[in-house]
Amino acid sequence: MNGFLTPEDGIALVTLTFLEIVLGIDNVIFISILSGKLPPEQRAAGRRTGLALAMLTRIALLMTMGWVTRMTTPLAVVLGIEISIRNIIMVAGGLFLIAKATFEIHHKIEDAASSEPAPGPAASFAAVIVQILILDVVFSLDSVITAVGMAQNLTIMIAAVMLSVVFMMAFSGAISGFVERHPTVKILALSFLLLIGMALVADGFDQHIRKGYIYFAMGFSMFVEFLNLRVRGAAARPATAPIEPTGR
Repeated sequence: MNGFLTPEDGIALVTLTFLEIVLGIDNVIFISILSGKLPPEQRAAGRRTGLALAMLTRIALLMTMGWVTRMTTPLAVVLGIEISIRNIIMVAGGLFLIAKATFEIHHKIEDAASSEPAPGPAASFAAVIVQILILDVVFSLDSVITAVGMAQNLTIMIAAVMLSVVFMMAFSGAISGFVERHPTVKILALSFLLLIGMALVADGFDQHIRKGYIYFAMGFSMFVEFLNLRVRGAAARPATAPIEPTGR
């Protein structure tokens, strides 16, 4: 633990925690949308359980770093593309994310087009947790590979993962509530999941897209949507009638 207290390790902990939070944004969005399918009294528990599973998944992968490293070893070469376990997981996870986001967008559009949208049955807690767990594995791979590349101290990597999850737990409720209150934001968040799914599939075929481009597109889209929300909010407020001077 003496090495853990060195300034270099402290800087690594802060930097890695920040990166873990950034890399976990897409996971928080996905968990918020899935937990919104639960009955209201179970949504907070669903978010906490999902993030706790994400933390445990990342710690388990960190504890088996040798196995994670072997996941990138090519198993075969198909049409000039090296196929590894990581590639297979990325493609499968990306396709699952695309299918899930497409289904949710279709459901939202059908409800909006219907004159009397009928709310469907609430999803079961177990079904939602299973879906979250599947994507936790996919989202955790990039996070763990980043952690292994930045720090050699396992204690620092585990501490960074735990701190980032605590931070995300603190703000996941606000994010989920904001998404649920604004239907257009929810459609935008689902579009982000489509974008992330396409990036995962491309990554699985060794066509790497820099995460900075994806996060810039997401950030710019959210900025424009916030402007739209302000404009709609201002238009919805009743105009104040001018005060006419009283004559004698």
